[in-house]
Amino acid sequence: MSLNSVKNFVIPFTICLLGALALYPSPSLNPETYSTEGLELDYNISEEFAMMTQDYTIEQSLFTPHLGKSFEGFKEALAFKESRGNYFTVNTLGYLGKYQFGAETLKLIGIYTPNQFLYNPELQEKAFVANAERNKWVLRKDIKRFEGKKIAGVKITESGILAAAHLAGPGNVKKFLRSFGTNNLSDAYGSSVKYYMKKFSGYDTSTITPDKKARVTL
Repeated sequence: MSLNSVKNFVIPFTICLLGALALYPSPSLNPETYSTEGLELDYNISEEFAMMTQDYTIEQSLFTPHLGKSFEGFKEALAFKESRGNYFTVNTLGYLGKYQFGAETLKLIGIYTPNQFLYNPELQEKAFVANAERNKWVLRKDIKRFEGKKIAGVKITESGILAAAHLAGPGNVKKFLRSFGTNNLSDAYGSSVKYYMKKFSGYDTSTITPDKKARVTL
C-alpha cells in the first residue's frame, strides 16, 4: 500500500474515531465512578527539590503584619523576648506563659490560679495590660521626671520604663532611675533593667492608663 493510500485511510479513520469518542464519553471520566484503585500513587521527589519548593512556598505565603512602634508592637516585641510568644511555656524558674509572669505578680492583679492562667491566652493578654497599668501608676512620678533624659547612655522613654518594670518590678526601676543607672539589677538569665530600657524604648504606650488597683476580670 502506498504512503498516500495510508494517509487517505488513517486520517479519515482518526477523525471518525475522535468524533465517536466525543459522542460517547468514557465511563472512567464520570466523577461518580472514578477510582484510584490499582494506580501507582507513591511518587518521590529529590530532597533538594523539596526544600527549594518549601522555601519558595514559605517565602511567598508568609505574612507578618507591621506593628511598628504601636502598643501591639510593644506587647509582641516584649513577648518574643520573654518566651518567643509561647502562651504555654514555663521557664526553669517557674515563670509562666507568653509574658513570663511570676505567681506573686499575678496575685497583685487578682490571679490566684497559675494553671488556669497558663492555659488561657485571653487571661494572659489581660494580665499584661493590667500589670502595665499598675506599674505605670507606681512609676508615674518617675516617668514624668526622667522621660526624655539620658541615663547611663540610654534615652529614657515610658515604654522602656514599663518594659523594665515588667522584667524586674517597678521598685527596681525606681532604683535604676534615681541612682542614675548605678543600681542596675539583672535577672537570672542576664537581662538587666538598663537593657530593657534601651531595647523597648520609643513604643507608644499612651493607651495604658495608670491604675493603682488594676485587676484582671474575664
